[in-house]
Amino acid sequence: MKLKRILAATDFSAPARHAVARAYHIAGVTGAELTLLHVINQGALEQLRSLLGGTAAAVEQRLLDASREALSHLAGELGQTHGVSASLRLATGRVLAAILDEADALDAHLIVVGARGEGFLGRLLIGTTAERLLRRTLRPMLVVKQTPHEDYRRVLVPVDFSPWSVEVLRLAQAAAPGAELILFHAFEAPFESKLRYAGVEEETLGRYLAAARSDALARLQELTAAARLEAAQVHLHVQHGEAARLILAQEQELDCDLIVLGKHGQGMLEELLLGSVTKHVLAESVGDVLVVNQPLPT
Repeated sequence: MKLKRILAATDFSAPARHAVARAYHIAGVTGAELTLLHVINQGALEQLRSLLGGTAAAVEQRLLDASREALSHLAGELGQTHGVSASLRLATGRVLAAILDEADALDAHLIVVGARGEGFLGRLLIGTTAERLLRRTLRPMLVVKQTPHEDYRRVLVPVDFSPWSVEVLRLAQAAAPGAELILFHAFEAPFESKLRYAGVEEETLGRYLAAARSDALARLQELTAAARLEAAQVHLHVQHGEAARLILAQEQELDCDLIVLGKHGQGMLEELLLGSVTKHVLAESVGDVLVVNQPLPT
């Protein structure tokens, strides 16, 4: 699997600049084509026209020119630093729709956005904006939270053995080639709480949980083989407990700088909604988060 086309959206805020810098970094490492996109909100333009009347056209043109210049300056500065040339896109419209339209037009393999910023990016992880963007795209999305000083070194890949798991592993390797991959599964054994309530002895429960742990470890090994990962590059971890809490704890304990996880988990509700684990990790993680929905487009 190889990343071929990356779309990075920016509102020119400092956090969005971090996201664009990471996109440049990934493009430099993978050889992917990079496109930078800035969207001028159509609603704000309409409000400007209403307030300024006959002088609005001239002000709007200056706004467009300034945005185009800022985009060109950003591309020139980061392009020189990373040795990568990017295509530039300036659009007007509804921000989310414009990002998705551009991603479809490019057939982007990866969308990159910042975790905080002005306008829509400032609310990306607050409320429903991120969920709306993720629900509306079938493309992988990288949410950047940290200043990209170096390659991703250690990548945490939580898997739940859903049909997406192999794709999650493959994209983790494509986005962070050479990084150490930590495959992680958090398990809660079926009927565990009911067995405790029924008074099953702790020794019996211990054997039950040990068997569940061994089964999860074996399935992680099968996933490693299915994704054709090098054994030296991968470490397997299995823990008993609630997934979101343990994922965030592993991120800190193992000093991971990227989490790659599937958008959906198992079960009907997880297929209809952005998974609760994904939402929690997006909101609470320290490092960057890459969310995978389906196989990469060709």
